[in-house]
Amino acid sequence: MMSTTQTAAPAVDRTRGRRRFLRHYLEMVAAMVVGMVALGMPEYAVVEALGWSAAADRPDLEVMVMATNMAVAMAGWMRFRGHAWTPIAEMVAAMYLPFVVLLGPLWLGAISEETLFLAGHVLMLPAMAAAMLRRRDEYTHAHHGRSHARPAHTKPRGQASGTRIRRTVAVHDG
Repeated sequence: MMSTTQTAAPAVDRTRGRRRFLRHYLEMVAAMVVGMVALGMPEYAVVEALGWSAAADRPDLEVMVMATNMAVAMAGWMRFRGHAWTPIAEMVAAMYLPFVVLLGPLWLGAISEETLFLAGHVLMLPAMAAAMLRRRDEYTHAHHGRSHARPAHTKPRGQASGTRIRRTVAVHDG
């Protein structure tokens, strides 16, 4: 017979994993909004200063620049949170994919500029969820800041080639 503690632990782990997954998803959405606003304003100023406003009025270019602004902020936040480059690249692809798919219909006149913007942003959300579900373990386990961000080929600080550092922990009674 299993005790309550034995059966409750997997349920707690699943709940904790779902919360982490949702928290990461919401962090990515927040990073996208921050990127759109924080990078969009200087982008607008640069475009105006360079006299490129006619190019910026093209909806196909505008959505790709907007996706870039969102992707830069999201990638930066993911890297800060300790994610490796591959999941970051997948999430960045999820930012562009909906707009890329919708550009053909826009150019053919099958959808309006408003539909491009609205549908692109709406489709971005399930595209991000799909990228996250592809690497469920990546998004349901705790990340400890930048600890996972070090490339695999580098050594921890203080470790010389061919040597091992022994770490000892002293226990003090206090």
